[in-house]
Amino acid sequence: MRTEMAGLVPAKIRIVTIEAHELFRAGLSLLLSQQQNFEIIGSAGALQDAVAIVKREHPDIVLFSIGLPDTGMDLIPELLALSAKTKVLALSDTADQEMLRKAVRLGASGVLSKHSPAAMLVKAIECVHAGEAWLDRATTATLLRELSRRNSPEKPDPEQLRIGSLTDREREVIKWVGEGLKNRQIAEKLFISDITVHHHLTSIYSKLEVADRMELLIYAYRNSLAQIPL
Repeated sequence: MRTEMAGLVPAKIRIVTIEAHELFRAGLSLLLSQQQNFEIIGSAGALQDAVAIVKREHPDIVLFSIGLPDTGMDLIPELLALSAKTKVLALSDTADQEMLRKAVRLGASGVLSKHSPAAMLVKAIECVHAGEAWLDRATTATLLRELSRRNSPEKPDPEQLRIGSLTDREREVIKWVGEGLKNRQIAEKLFISDITVHHHLTSIYSKLEVADRMELLIYAYRNSLAQIPL
């Protein structure tokens, strides 16, 4: 097991790619291997191979191509169950909102269009690895809009109490999260430290009873705590 000299050599993000098309899979691996902070530790074109690799290697990130033969997305929960540290970033070439919604519902930490620039893919991997949800506005704005419009009758009193327990600063943090800003950008906007932003988010998750950034976004849009990006 590799150890890193504290503060000198940051650990690389260990990535497994799952993509049915060999040419795209090879290009993806070549692109990512050129990043100094990435390490490609496995690549699979078939679902059974993907399971074996994730079980053996416990990667940080699985790039999962939506639309694999033999119905791939149902594999996402299985992959996450194999490794507690693993996060899934779904790559999509479809505008089918039901498919995107299903990927998130099954546990994907984000969805990114295959037509996105290479730099955006790199950024998405880094953000998901850092524990943030990746929201590619071109492919997920409609998804979030639909989720925010779920039938919700009059808010019960407990929900009003949860929202009412938020401080003004916590509401500001939620607003900027809704704008798509990351922790460091929020810290700069509010003239506070990254650590303070993290503490605010921890408090917000607890008060609103949401598990992560993705659930916070959906909750915020549904309850008008943030505006859906256009």
